[in-house]
Amino acid sequence: MPQARPMPQPRPEVERLQAYSAPLEGRRGLLRLDFNENTVGPSPGVVEAIRAIPADHYGIYPEYDGLREALIANLAGGCSAGSAGAPGLCPEQIGLFNGVDAAIHAIFHAYGDRGETLLTTSPTFGYYTPCAQMQGMAIEAIPYRLPDFAFPLEEIRRALLGPLGDGRADGDWQPPRLLLICNPNNPTGTRLAPERILELAAAAPATLVVVDELYEAFTGDSVLPLADFAATPNLLVLRSLAKTAGLAGLRMGFAIGAAAVVDRVSRVTGPYDINSFAVTAAFAALADQPYTDAYVAEVLRARDWLVATLRPGPVHLRLPWRPACGRRGSWCVPWRASPRSTAPCG
Repeated sequence: MPQARPMPQPRPEVERLQAYSAPLEGRRGLLRLDFNENTVGPSPGVVEAIRAIPADHYGIYPEYDGLREALIANLAGGCSAGSAGAPGLCPEQIGLFNGVDAAIHAIFHAYGDRGETLLTTSPTFGYYTPCAQMQGMAIEAIPYRLPDFAFPLEEIRRALLGPLGDGRADGDWQPPRLLLICNPNNPTGTRLAPERILELAAAAPATLVVVDELYEAFTGDSVLPLADFAATPNLLVLRSLAKTAGLAGLRMGFAIGAAAVVDRVSRVTGPYDINSFAVTAAFAALADQPYTDAYVAEVLRARDWLVATLRPGPVHLRLPWRPACGRRGSWCVPWRASPRSTAPCG
């Protein structure tokens, strides 16, 4: 038997890494509620716009002129019915990415380094962990409070601000490089008031506070209406057209924050990461906000119906932290209409 030839070795962090994985294949035609996919598809305007792309444009590299301005106009109009807009944004404060996953990956490449710390909650979106691990970062994951998965605000505050209580380095303690908050949280549905997030960011200027708002349209908890990126340049907000606008298969994500931070995160991406079909679809989806609003309203009605249907029966809505069907990442915790966490941060 011929001897195996040596191969180049990856970085130690990559060799030890367990890649993030999801059940990707063999599930079309099913209602994949564990993916939280849009169940009705995108706006007819999106379909028409994609069909209208001339064939000769397939061979042309994508162009992004006007897309940042289209998002700003959409946000200024209030986005979804449950959301409020974002005042005073300029195009330099908008980063464009091949889905929010790519934005998360870029954030860790731009700001995460070996030996530094990611502060987050547990359980939360599973992609944060491998992104931190591939950079050699330590991970401090604060568990949600049982039995109702309440946000661990005081625990996060102590871990963020350290022994001196003001975020300054002290002896061996260094402030976390990144604080990642998924709001509302995937998979628990936990909500944190935007005022509390802004207080955390203001108290820890050395930490990049990233707010993953992929599901914000369903709760109306965005920090954007209150954010002042000049006062808190360490705040970065992630948005997507995957869930509400039905563009998960095309991949379109945004990072919104201080222009300098957006610039640094964008430096570690490729020049043409977002394809022309996604760009065309994004323009059309942002131009048809009433369609997205109607879908969000339908999801909220379905949520209320599901909770009302399950409540009289033997199903407990406050589920213990255990995997459903033996698969990591599949849970049955409906977002509750109960008040979000509003305890003072101090």
